[in-house]
Amino acid sequence: MGLMEIAEVRTRTRTQVDLLQGNVIHALAVFALPFLISNIFQQLYNTVDTIIVGHNLGDASLAAIGASGPIYNLLVGLALGVGGGMSIVLGRKYGSSDRAELKKAVAATLVIGLAVSLLLTAVSLVAIMPLLRLLDTPMEIIDEAYSYISLITLFIVVMMGFNVLSGVLRAIGDSTMPLVFLAISAVANIGLDLLFIRGLQMGIRGAAIATVIAQGLSGLLCMIYILKTYPYLVPQKEHFGFDTGLYVDLLGQGISVGLMNALVNSGTLVMQYAINSLGYQAIAGYLAGKRLFFFTVMPLGALANSLSAFVAQNRGADQGLRIKQAVGYSHVFSVTWALFIAAFSYLTAPFLVKFLTGSHDVDVLAYGTTFIRIVTPFYLVLGPVFSLRHSLQGIGRKVIPLGSSIIELMGKVVFTLWIFKYTGYIGIVLCEPIIWCLMFAQLTWAFYTDPYMKAQSSPAS
Repeated sequence: MGLMEIAEVRTRTRTQVDLLQGNVIHALAVFALPFLISNIFQQLYNTVDTIIVGHNLGDASLAAIGASGPIYNLLVGLALGVGGGMSIVLGRKYGSSDRAELKKAVAATLVIGLAVSLLLTAVSLVAIMPLLRLLDTPMEIIDEAYSYISLITLFIVVMMGFNVLSGVLRAIGDSTMPLVFLAISAVANIGLDLLFIRGLQMGIRGAAIATVIAQGLSGLLCMIYILKTYPYLVPQKEHFGFDTGLYVDLLGQGISVGLMNALVNSGTLVMQYAINSLGYQAIAGYLAGKRLFFFTVMPLGALANSLSAFVAQNRGADQGLRIKQAVGYSHVFSVTWALFIAAFSYLTAPFLVKFLTGSHDVDVLAYGTTFIRIVTPFYLVLGPVFSLRHSLQGIGRKVIPLGSSIIELMGKVVFTLWIFKYTGYIGIVLCEPIIWCLMFAQLTWAFYTDPYMKAQSSPAS
């Protein structure tokens, strides 16, 4: 399939963005905006649960969600990382203009996604309660925490389904329709939360059921859309044949990103042990701070995710100058956003924590406020960490981004096992910002000394 044929396919839909030509800033902005709004709706799944649970079930139930969160993020982060990593390969196939290879890659992605989902579901069935006990989860919340997390992880395949299918769309430049489907499911999630928690009095388990149903809806809508709109993505029987090189490429990229997420979340799991030792007020306050962190960091994450697809396509088309220019623009945006959000968060953190938790407990509010005020100034380095890591993945570097995750894991272990006993809660809060600085140094060196990037010696036209 030639470049002209791919171009003709692209013109059939209005929701695709051409990442291979035209103004780099415009392409990134148009492509990243749906990512940003999608991330907002993605966070609504967890945040609405937090607000409704906090206001209706109290601090203890809120702490149960917080205590189970790192386990959930570990399992699901691994699954979603595998799906996101494979979409990078799809982006390169699309950029190289080979329709048959693209269909084979989609088929292999579906097979691998299903296999990983089933494996993680099996692991979660036997590992969740032992992990909760190992993390010294307070006895007054451990049963609620298990009830919530066990039901969600039982349906990892539902979450993987949407993320794999939306990854296929984003790989070809369509980041708009995944946003639409997430918006629909987020609204459904809010309605179901209210129905199950307030209406049917199902407690924390109702929040888990609402999340699973809403995410299943988004996956179903995404599948129908691909079948009707992008038939050139839909594989036939012959495309499911086993291609060793393709599966190695997909698994290598998928496992690299998935393992990266797993390492990051393993470190967070270790940190949760320290937070649990401070009591449920600290757990609830830290959870509120994390929820606010996830919202304020979303523009940086959206830009990084859009860079992943942008870099993958342009690497497939061997347009390295556009890659270099895009990364430079991302750094400018990251610094601007960091300065703004640090000032905004410092002024509004107490109000936001109180709104999010519904708590009047002074300790809960103090823990959450302390977290967000200390962490946000370090977005100055966190934005480039996101962008550089995703860009390295986009050009096909699997090991180097994994190295940054190893730095993060080791740093969290050191803080939890040695520094925490001297610093208490402040040490836990400072842990991640200090690690971000180390990762920034490693990734900056890796990207700008990469042989492919060094060869791009002049600015893009």
